[in-house]
Amino acid sequence: MLTELFGQDDAAILQRWMDNQLAGSGFRPDRISRAELQENATQFLSAFRRALSSGSTDIHGADWAAVRHVLDVLSASRAERGFSPSETATFIFSLKQPLFDRIRGLHEKDGVKLADTTWEINQILDKLGLYTAEVFQRSRDAIIARQQQEVLELSTPVVALWDGILALPLIGTLDSARTQIVMETLLQRIVDSGAAIAIIDITGVPTVDTLTAQHLLKTVAAARLMGADCIISGIRPQIAQTIVHLGVELGSVVTKATLADAFRVALQRTGLAVQKQLPHERKPPAERDRTSGGSEA
Repeated sequence: MLTELFGQDDAAILQRWMDNQLAGSGFRPDRISRAELQENATQFLSAFRRALSSGSTDIHGADWAAVRHVLDVLSASRAERGFSPSETATFIFSLKQPLFDRIRGLHEKDGVKLADTTWEINQILDKLGLYTAEVFQRSRDAIIARQQQEVLELSTPVVALWDGILALPLIGTLDSARTQIVMETLLQRIVDSGAAIAIIDITGVPTVDTLTAQHLLKTVAAARLMGADCIISGIRPQIAQTIVHLGVELGSVVTKATLADAFRVALQRTGLAVQKQLPHERKPPAERDRTSGGSEA
């Protein structure tokens, strides 16, 4: 029985295991403390001993649920802290030597039992090590996906240029995933601000292909359903040629070469205009304050 590996020597096995981890490359004192490492090891050994006492060696079975839980938490935590997969899996593999020494002490005179027990515990630890690496990889993939989502959200700012006029500057490639973020962000700002016009600026978009143009048109159509007209700015000569060559039909969407041109059109549509002040109409700040009643009588 594998349960005979534990007993009065539990403390010695834990200490040997801790010594191996502290001396190995998997220990990162800049990312985990010795106290936390000992707590992880103690929790694992407790769950590991109970799982072995069940007689089952199926680490995916119900009897091993507590062991998997400890490894799930540990792997996710180490993925967050920047550990590597091998550093994380070393938590399990460094337990082999203390257990093998324990097996040798128990079955030194019985070669067959020594070999059988060593092989059985080695298989279990290998499976647990692989499980730990798999959980770590899933956790890291989830972290990367979340970070990419956050970058997408940060890379699609909606700016209020004027009362009722929004601008959405796009930089980089516009794919399906990013289009969804762009659309949701823009529509939410339209609802929040009640804007009537949204300028989508693609000056920072390197290339425009058929798919990119379709994404833009979907965004424009969604904004119209919310009661806002869209203007696309940043149409450079090469992009205009590409759109014509691809045969993309932008329909009634207004396009402008620069954001300034688009803003001018937006102001006209809202009945506003920017007028240059003549030199004789300009007043010093102090005089403007007196005229506006900003100074005390």
